[in-house]
Amino acid sequence: MDVNSGSIHVVDDVVSDIIPLVEELAGKSVKDPAALKEALLRRTDLPYPEEILTEALEEVLELEAAGQLFAPDIYENYVYDFTKRQTVVKALCLHIAHDCNLACKYCFAEEGEYHGRRALMSLEVGKKALDFLVANSGNRINLEVDFFGGEPLMNWQVVKELVEYGRSLEEPNNKKFRFTLTTNGVLLDDEILEFANREMANIVLSIDGRKEIHDKMRPFRGGQGSYDLIVPKFQKVAESREQERYYVRGTFTHNNLDFSKDVLHLADLGFKQISVEPVVAGPEDDYAITEEDLPVLMEEYDTLAREMVRRRKEGKGFNFFHFMIDLEGGPCVAKRLSGCGSGTEYLAVTPWGDLYPCHQFVGNEKFLMGNVKEGVLRTDIRDEFKCCNVYAKEKCRKCFAKFYCSGGCAANAYNFHGNINDAYDVGCELERKRVECAIMLKVAEADTEL
Repeated sequence: MDVNSGSIHVVDDVVSDIIPLVEELAGKSVKDPAALKEALLRRTDLPYPEEILTEALEEVLELEAAGQLFAPDIYENYVYDFTKRQTVVKALCLHIAHDCNLACKYCFAEEGEYHGRRALMSLEVGKKALDFLVANSGNRINLEVDFFGGEPLMNWQVVKELVEYGRSLEEPNNKKFRFTLTTNGVLLDDEILEFANREMANIVLSIDGRKEIHDKMRPFRGGQGSYDLIVPKFQKVAESREQERYYVRGTFTHNNLDFSKDVLHLADLGFKQISVEPVVAGPEDDYAITEEDLPVLMEEYDTLAREMVRRRKEGKGFNFFHFMIDLEGGPCVAKRLSGCGSGTEYLAVTPWGDLYPCHQFVGNEKFLMGNVKEGVLRTDIRDEFKCCNVYAKEKCRKCFAKFYCSGGCAANAYNFHGNINDAYDVGCELERKRVECAIMLKVAEADTEL
């Protein structure tokens, strides 16, 4: 990978061996092709004939001339410009319910309470939130709203009424709402599914994989499992949406380091859009991922990637969210540098209308930014998040994956290091592995097409 150009090269051993040497020599002002060739021929650790080395060097220099190798970093200066840009809000995470009918053991929301009281968002607060979004979205047409919780279906009537209200705002304000629903599925029924299929651009379905894993981590408050209840419902959702515009989304923990089996179990259930992500928890939690777990998890990602290649060749492919990567286009530069836009373009709204940088900061009064009635009052918090990018994080500067992970999660950085401009180290290791596997899958796909 050439980090700054984003180019991916499939090379043989000769080219692989000489690329770092050419880069090193160029850094020492050895740039003339003849001088480079002479320097490479003097290397005793390059056991290749002269004609092969010459051909390989020519290919490397052609790629460099095309801007696809040893490309300069043109983005660091750009980042200072976009931190000064006018802030527009384009997405809200509406905490429609600070309550839940499950008692997931790893829940950062504390069964929906978010370090506070149980509450359901009123229609009035929800309308003000949508009004706030429209008023603060500038010239942006496409706006996103995620109905989140707790469990949003515990406040379903308000969800429906807010969708209707949002639609009424579209034409007069030249806006288009893209609604998303995140649910544990317990209350899902045919009426809800019919409405969701008509109005929701995406549905996120929470399930952790194998029955024994799911029931252990996502039980009802009485301790009984929820797997048998939700699986048929989720399968119906996936089929009704023709295996698109949804995700089954799970969490793996220290209790199921063999998480590739959970991903493959979900695939075997018929799901084509799958996301299973590592839990983020403190060292005091017995289910937390630790540095000692990393070697096992790295092998699990490799195992999963190899199996995905095999299944695709058999016509049984599926998408795994963390392996989905666009090598030809992808997000805009600003998104590559600064990530999800939390605290600036993306905000979370509590049931009583308070604004936070994202759902993971809700309940931490240090990050209370304002409310939907008065708007953003703590512009200093917004400005801090506006300056959060890969160049503000020392750990990101030399990381090959920085333009794919965009600096990682600000909430995780804060929770582990007390600073949104730091990076969660275990998460970084896993992200680098996921990018590596994603590139391997793209290469395997290209080989198949050729």
